[in-house]
Amino acid sequence: MMNRELILGTRGSALALTQSQQVADKLTGLTGVPVKLKIIQTRGDRIQNQALSKVGGKGLFTAELETGLRDGHIDLAVHSLKDLPTEDVDGLAIGAFPEREDSRDALVGGNWASLDEGARVGTGSLRRGFQLRSLRPDLEIVDIRGNVDTRLAKLDDGQFDAIVLAMAGLKRLGVQRDDVTALKLDQMLPAVGQGALAVQIRRDDPAVTGLVRQLDHAPTRRCVEAERSFLKNYGGGCNVPVACHATLRNQELRLVVVGPDNVGRLVRLQCDGPDGVGMGREMAKRLQDSPSQ
Repeated sequence: MMNRELILGTRGSALALTQSQQVADKLTGLTGVPVKLKIIQTRGDRIQNQALSKVGGKGLFTAELETGLRDGHIDLAVHSLKDLPTEDVDGLAIGAFPEREDSRDALVGGNWASLDEGARVGTGSLRRGFQLRSLRPDLEIVDIRGNVDTRLAKLDDGQFDAIVLAMAGLKRLGVQRDDVTALKLDQMLPAVGQGALAVQIRRDDPAVTGLVRQLDHAPTRRCVEAERSFLKNYGGGCNVPVACHATLRNQELRLVVVGPDNVGRLVRLQCDGPDGVGMGREMAKRLQDSPSQ
């Protein structure tokens, strides 16, 4: 039994604090060990006036948390998995993937039928913009930055006709609006790891490793490891408009990917099998080799 409280590193946005507190409460409930949150600002939090694809760089929302973990200032860190680079970090590991929340995207501001031709739709994601243009080439896709509350305020202020956000964030924050439409997976395929969290720890800390392991949700782990295998082998991170989503049924995985062919048109591919990591690797190669139709 650990005889001290654990320090959990988190970003300071309302969503980050909410999901980190949920993890902290769950961990305390399972182990009896108290957990205190410590806010750490990341480079991505400081830069709010540029598109994510232009800011670039790996670990835009995670590097400072990882530094705090390596230096021993915190015992664990909670990340939105879609923000966490797929490359291994020396000395660190993902100790748990808690059960995934809704992985879908949401159109906030109405639905497809209510959007007029030329409507302004805000998103900070190349992936979302790529799929939106394939669905509705008439839309004006406009970059938007900021946390969930900031983006909703910009929508309500009339700067956009609609915006696209993750359903997981809206649900975790308890946002209830009549103008939220969940997008079907065949309309908008999510980002790798969307809706999932990652609890990161030091590899050389067996006590914390043993505690955090109790948060792990095996079906979520299988799905997100397949998705991350795809992204790692495809490369590019947030600078390429690819999407990947895995589902698990009767121990069989289904992996669907969306991305551009070699002339930039949308391609959707699918495979089924038990080996998620191998499937991710295979699908990355298939997408990279996709000929124009």
